[in-house]
Amino acid sequence: MIARTWRGWAGKATADDYQRHYGSEVAVNLRKIDGFLGARLLRQDDGDEVLFTSIAYFTGMDEIRAFAGEDPGQAVLADVARRALTRWDERVTHHEVAVDLPVHDS
Repeated sequence: MIARTWRGWAGKATADDYQRHYGSEVAVNLRKIDGFLGARLLRQDDGDEVLFTSIAYFTGMDEIRAFAGEDPGQAVLADVARRALTRWDERVTHHEVAVDLPVHDS
């Protein structure tokens, strides 16, 4: 399993707009990808800004390319996201999940 991690910052006035965008349009696009395993959007209020960290899980890099295109390290941002965010990481990171702990043992 591969975790795709990205960060973006929004002003307090537009943070909820970005969060809604992620929960709707981004979610729809991710769910279309075979090999998409789930995602989390983390939110941290930090003074005048809100930091968002997205962690999306995929079965492998081919599935990430289906979402991101030929350069899987490039961030994918729709125009609505660019309007809501004040800055963002242009590049994402990919990590192999070494340990996946379920809530309960099976």
